[in-house]
Amino acid sequence: MKHLLLLVSASILMAGCGSTVKLDSVPVEDKAGTTVSQQGGGGVVSAVDKSSVASVNIGKSSQDAAILAGPRIVYFDYDSFVIKPESQSLIVAHAGYLKADKVRKVAIEGHTDERGGREYNLALGQKRAEAVRNALVLIGVADGQTEAVSFGKEKPAVQGTDEGAMAKNRRAEISYR
Repeated sequence: MKHLLLLVSASILMAGCGSTVKLDSVPVEDKAGTTVSQQGGGGVVSAVDKSSVASVNIGKSSQDAAILAGPRIVYFDYDSFVIKPESQSLIVAHAGYLKADKVRKVAIEGHTDERGGREYNLALGQKRAEAVRNALVLIGVADGQTEAVSFGKEKPAVQGTDEGAMAKNRRAEISYR
C-alpha cells in the first residue's frame, strides 16, 4: 500500500512539473529590423516593426545621476535632531534611489557646530544621523543599506563663529559608498 501511495504521489508531482511553454516558438530577428515570431507547425508568422516599439534605456537614468550629483545635506536647528519639513523631499528622493538599487550602500554622517563638549556633540551628531537613517528606513530602504556615523564638531563644513557658519555645520550628510 505504501509503495502504491508513493508511486501515485510521484506521478502527481511529475505531472505538476510539466511546462506548457512551446519550445519551437522562438522569436527570430531578420536583417530588415523586424521581429518575426513563428508559431509551431501551423505556419503562422507575425512581424512587429521596431520603430513602433519604445526603446528602454538600461543605463543610469538622468534622474539617478541628478540624485548623486544633487544636494545630500540635511540641516538641523540648534541643539535639535528633528528633520525639518524642507528636507523631507531630499530624503524621499534618496530613498527612491536606494530602493531602486538594492546593492547601493549609504553612510549618513552626523555633524554639529562647535558649541558644546566633545561627548555631547558626538551624541547629538549620532542622533542627527540616526534621524535621517530612520526616515530612509521608514520610507522603505533596506536596513542593511544604511549606516549612521557621528563626527560631532570634528569636521566643520564652514569655519567661523557667526550664526551663518554654525548653521551650515549642523547637518547630516548622505554619503554613497
